[in-house]
Amino acid sequence: MANISDKSLADGKILQSVVDGVGVITFNNPDKRNAMSLEMWEGLGEALIALRDDPAVRVVILVGAGDKAFVSGADISQFEKTRHNAEASEEYSRRSAAQRALLADYPKPTIACIRGFCLGGGMQVAMLTDIRISGASGQFGIPAAKLGIAYGYDGLRHLVSLVGPSWARLIMYTGMRIDSAEALRIGLVDRVLPDAELWDATMEIARTISGNAPLAIKAAKITIAQVLKDPADRDMAAIKQIGIDCMDSADFREGRNAFMEKRKPQFKGR
Repeated sequence: MANISDKSLADGKILQSVVDGVGVITFNNPDKRNAMSLEMWEGLGEALIALRDDPAVRVVILVGAGDKAFVSGADISQFEKTRHNAEASEEYSRRSAAQRALLADYPKPTIACIRGFCLGGGMQVAMLTDIRISGASGQFGIPAAKLGIAYGYDGLRHLVSLVGPSWARLIMYTGMRIDSAEALRIGLVDRVLPDAELWDATMEIARTISGNAPLAIKAAKITIAQVLKDPADRDMAAIKQIGIDCMDSADFREGRNAFMEKRKPQFKGR
């Protein structure tokens, strides 16, 4: 059934929909294994903003169309035009940086639902989400060394924070691909499931998050983001403020009352 929030962006290569309080963004370029063009990056940004500003949406899932890939990387066929030298590559990075920043600082929880190839720029997208759930078919890697390009600071900062410096070096120096079992073992993904169960399990997690108190989740998201920063850069005032907001919220009263009355709470996010 079509939803009024269903949208097609970037000539149909980015799809946006909402179901049960869960926003879904689909990378829809299966002929190229969902390789990202600049237009797709810009479409991703539009979808992220729309779902961010939709009060009915409490969590966002990113998924690739088809069963071959999440995102197989950047669309290399565009490189001759968009990334043929340092100056052009700088412009490409600038035009996709806004979308990466949107995802990095997204106020709602985000989940990457990964089947098949998750390579290069696809790894960057996945690492920017809060939670990564992979099918058994997941294949992960950053082939920058095979292409002669430098992978950016933010992407490597996320990689090191997830897998540590030694695994980051092995992944970057070799350009090797690792399977879902190895990705789980080193902390690159959080859970691995049979492909046939992946979507339902991801939706179940998303619905669980959607049913919880949005302010409490926002508090966790803000606080964890600050924990990962250098002590001098941490915004302790933001942590204190979201704590006050939670304790003063109608949702906290609702949570207490629902517990006492042995019923499911109905949270409003305020």
